[in-house]
Amino acid sequence: MNQRALNLSLLLLSISLPLQAQTTIDPIETLGEIEILDPAAEALVDPDAKIERLATGFHWSEGPVWIAEGGFLVFSDVPRNTVFKWQDDEGLSIYLKPSGYTQSASREGESGSNGLAVDNQGRLILCQHGDHRVARMDAPTTAAEPKFITIAAEYQGKEFNSPNDLAIHSSGAIYFTDPPYGRIGAFKNTDRPLDYQGVYRVMPGEEPTLLTKKLRAPNGIALSPDEKTLYVAQSDSSNLIYMAYNVLDDGSIDEGRVLLDVTELGKQRPGSCDGLKVDTAGNLFATGPGGVLVISPEGKHLATIRTGDKIANCGFGEDGHTLYMTSNHDLCRVRVKAKGMGF
Repeated sequence: MNQRALNLSLLLLSISLPLQAQTTIDPIETLGEIEILDPAAEALVDPDAKIERLATGFHWSEGPVWIAEGGFLVFSDVPRNTVFKWQDDEGLSIYLKPSGYTQSASREGESGSNGLAVDNQGRLILCQHGDHRVARMDAPTTAAEPKFITIAAEYQGKEFNSPNDLAIHSSGAIYFTDPPYGRIGAFKNTDRPLDYQGVYRVMPGEEPTLLTKKLRAPNGIALSPDEKTLYVAQSDSSNLIYMAYNVLDDGSIDEGRVLLDVTELGKQRPGSCDGLKVDTAGNLFATGPGGVLVISPEGKHLATIRTGDKIANCGFGEDGHTLYMTSNHDLCRVRVKAKGMGF
């Protein structure tokens, strides 16, 4: 049996939810469109670029991040408690299982990992919904028996809601959001130790610091290229906004400002303000209503990359000019002119 056939066999054995098996698309399909709203966008995205669907059958795909050492992408399927791997010459395979809930007792809901990132030493950092923590994958590890080291699991003695997404500062500090989507019942869960949704900063080995608790549903998070601005997406359908905060010398943030409000757009198109990434020029590639919104540092909506479905998150990979998108049940990608941070 060749490697791709073996990978697919393992995937078929792992299915526990009523959805078609995860599978590589062969031959790769193209879908969607690039919607240009401002001429400035054409320096960042080609209006004729082809959006490719690489794999399908996920329950809710999230958190794509490129692993430079090895040349492959990893991403979460949150309800399946699994991190998958995509590599051009191998297709799709399981990378980590479990990924976000490591207890023996059964659990429903969005228990797996969500946002993923690579720290300054090349190690995988995960927002783990089911374990209510930010953790680092301990290497070596296997898909069958992953080991994790806790970075942050509580604030002032109270367990986090469900860390959702994260951004890593050059100092090693981790900025992360903590909405309740990984809790059974989410916002309706009245047994949560924390009765608010926070944005935090933690230096590994130290206690977390609460930066703000003024957002009802903080979600995606990213730092500007100069690390002087922290961006946070809010996934509250009644107030869909991208916030921009000045990062102060001690790592804390100011009161912030609304960079872009897309609440009205959210009434017309599917999808919410979710994950986001930043290119080397400071433009945001932010998931939102209708797809991935390309937003200037000044907050102007320049273009939308549309797969035709809700997009949870995105991440740059390969040489920095490929944007991978976790689009609901699909994994997609598109070549762009912009270059992602870190490449």
